[in-house]
Amino acid sequence: MSMSKSFADKVALVTGAGAGMGLATVRAFAHEGAAVVLADTDEDAIRQAADDLTAQGHRALTVVCDVAVESEVADLVKQTVDAFGRLDAAYNNAGVQTLNVETADADGAEFDRVQAINLRGVWNCMKYELRQMREQASGAIVNCASIGGLIGIAGLAPYHASKHGVLGMTKSAALEYAARGIRINAVCPGIINTPMVERMTATDPDAMDALLAQEPIGRLGRPEEIAEAVLWLASDKASFVIGHALAVDGGYTIQ
Repeated sequence: MSMSKSFADKVALVTGAGAGMGLATVRAFAHEGAAVVLADTDEDAIRQAADDLTAQGHRALTVVCDVAVESEVADLVKQTVDAFGRLDAAYNNAGVQTLNVETADADGAEFDRVQAINLRGVWNCMKYELRQMREQASGAIVNCASIGGLIGIAGLAPYHASKHGVLGMTKSAALEYAARGIRINAVCPGIINTPMVERMTATDPDAMDALLAQEPIGRLGRPEEIAEAVLWLASDKASFVIGHALAVDGGYTIQ
C-alpha cells in the first residue's frame, strides 16, 4: 500500500453505504488506502459494493445493520474491531427523508420513525464508535446532517428537527473529546443526485426543475462531492476543525 494514500493502514466505517453518498464515501476511503466497513439494511447492495472493492484489491467488510437498533450498532462496531483491530474514521450517513406535510397534519408514527433513524441512529453510532476511539485515544467522526440542520423548509419539520438534532449532538460530543485526540464534525449536504432524490422526483416531472431552480450553482450535487468533504473532515488535514457543520450545498443556504 502506497504510504502517499491519506488513509493507508486506517479503518473507516460508513453507514448507509449501499447507495448514494454512503457508497461514494466508502469508495473514496478505500481509494485512499483504508480498510472499509459497509453498513446498511440492504444486504445485496453492500455485498455487491464490497465485492467490487475486493476485486480491486481493497479490504472490505459488510455488516447488515439498522442504525435505529442500538444492539445492532454495538455489534457493527464489534465486528469492525474484530476484523480490523481498530476504528479510525466513521461517517454516520444512514438517514431517511419524509413526505412534505404541514405540521398540523403530520403523523406521529412517521415523526418517530424519522427521529429513530436520523437522530437516535447517529447517537447510537457515535456512542459505540467513541467507546473504541476513546480506548485508542484517536479517531474522527463525521455525522451526516443536511442543509435541513441549518435552515427550515416548510412541510419538513420532522426531518429538519432530526437534522438540527444531529448538529447539536455533534457539537456537544465534539467538546467532550476534543482534548482526547478525537474529532467530531458534520457535513451538511444540499440537494444531491442520489437514489433518494430520484425517488422523490420520479412521480412528478416538474419536481426536478423546481429543485434546480433553488440551486444557485444551477445543478444538483454529486455524491462524490460529499465524499470529498467527508474525507477531508476525517483526515489529518482537518486537524484543527472541531464540531463544525460544513455546508456542501451549491450555495443553497446563503441565499
